[in-house]
Amino acid sequence: MNRPRPRAKHILHVLPIVLANLGLALTLGACGGKQPPPPAADCPAPEKAADADTEKKSEEFAPPSLDTIPEGPYGDAVRRGQRIITDTQTYAADYAGSAHNCSNCHLYAGQRPGAAPYWAAWGMYPDYRKKTDRIDTMEDRIRGCFEYSMNAQASKAGKAPEAGDPLLADIQAYMRWLATEAPASHELPGRGYATPAKPEGGPSLEAGAEVYASKCAICHGDDGQGMRAEGEALHFPPLWGPEAYNWGAGMHRINTAAGFIQGNMPLGQGGTLTDKEAWDVAAFINSHERPKDPRQVGEVAEADASFHDHDCMYGESAEGGATLGAGATKPAAAG
Repeated sequence: MNRPRPRAKHILHVLPIVLANLGLALTLGACGGKQPPPPAADCPAPEKAADADTEKKSEEFAPPSLDTIPEGPYGDAVRRGQRIITDTQTYAADYAGSAHNCSNCHLYAGQRPGAAPYWAAWGMYPDYRKKTDRIDTMEDRIRGCFEYSMNAQASKAGKAPEAGDPLLADIQAYMRWLATEAPASHELPGRGYATPAKPEGGPSLEAGAEVYASKCAICHGDDGQGMRAEGEALHFPPLWGPEAYNWGAGMHRINTAAGFIQGNMPLGQGGTLTDKEAWDVAAFINSHERPKDPRQVGEVAEADASFHDHDCMYGESAEGGATLGAGATKPAAAG
């Protein structure tokens, strides 16, 4: 397939971490949820990074303060939705096959500009999406997030919430409340993620490994499997492997991940990586195996041709010669 690909000469092993830099953490989940103990070393505590991040508000729109959520049934739904977003592993556990919370990608509980804020997305649906080749409602969009980013295929339910599930209504109530007074059908500044310029010649996995080692591994680990706090709860989520987002998630696209990373990471230090560094480390992260694309029913090559005509590593060769896309699965429980 003729599409731009990063150069994949080989994948370097992550270097030992000796720098006390802030880590690249696709997370915030402390906002409104249970507060985990602070992580080891110099990894920033989520609640501290949240305070810094919330200073970066859109000049055109700012969501209402959480303390203004109204009383009554609607307000109760808004609060439930906010809890689902910030602690998905608890409040939507049946549908969470990955180890992520929604707020890992929608930072500060979906409020932060440049981190896919919900207030900017709410007024843009229903809309046509190339990914589904149809007009999607906001409920469709949320179900897709469960299917791909939350890897619902590996969850207790084995699938995303059904249309009409009260859980989806609560999430939408929270999104609608965040968008109070936001103009509908307008592309608000801060929506989604910005896309840094692609480096000439494409991203380098070798350079990306170096960025990861110096900026990311202190929070996400040398093996990319995140950091666990007391009680085995993940403080910072995995970036690849069986508990990460799957090959159908938007974050597996190198350009999407690069935009998120450059705008928001390392946690509390968004905007400090160059365009090239962001693309390089995004390519490195996405050059590792993760759960399979749930749309894949046959061979990787078939799904590659049908669903992956974009900047990604799906269908490429990993270190050792294996083809990326076969999928990483959790080991069977002992006994």
